[in-house]
Amino acid sequence: MTDTRSHPIRVLIADDHPVFRDGLASLLEPHPDIEVVARAADGAEAVALVAEHRPDVVVMDLQMPVLNGIEATRRILAEHPDVRVLVFTMGEDDGTLLSAIRAGARGYLVKGAAQEEVTRAIAAIHSGGVVFGASLAARIGELLTAPAASPGAAEFPMLTEREREVLDLIAAGRSNAQIASALFLAPKTVRNNVSSILSKLQATDRAEVIIRAREAGLGQH
Repeated sequence: MTDTRSHPIRVLIADDHPVFRDGLASLLEPHPDIEVVARAADGAEAVALVAEHRPDVVVMDLQMPVLNGIEATRRILAEHPDVRVLVFTMGEDDGTLLSAIRAGARGYLVKGAAQEEVTRAIAAIHSGGVVFGASLAARIGELLTAPAASPGAAEFPMLTEREREVLDLIAAGRSNAQIASALFLAPKTVRNNVSSILSKLQATDRAEVIIRAREAGLGQH
């Protein structure tokens, strides 16, 4: 049996704030069991660098340009299921937390955690464990056992209730005119909602939105 302890844990840090990104790297690099192999400034770069460097663990911020951390996590794990993702963010709202878990994150820490807590979390998820900050652990069970929210609420927490209704109809294959009729909205209002959905989901076109919405269980009319 190979002694994996002789090999440092390869870590990629993804954060759009260079002070935090480089500061975390400086804290981790002296650790004998951790090797920082790459740093990404946005989610899209994180996806590309994971393919290039094949890290064991990605320390992932959620609020990043180009591609947010939740979608980056989803894409990374679709292509590299053996990678472990540790979400490290300022926010800890329920929607974001549940979205991170469902995207495949194995750990979730709030920025401000002590260095020892971060290194322990990296080691734990690398070993197959699941780690959540002490302040969040109790809420995980509550979230996972809570009654189902409105369609798409957990998967798309960044959308308003109206935008989720529009997204549900987009996923069902409805045109803008049909959506306007179904929801008793002006055509311009529907167009604005569709544009907002594309922007918030960082989607390139309507087809991508339909695919993602259907994967989340929307559009089943």
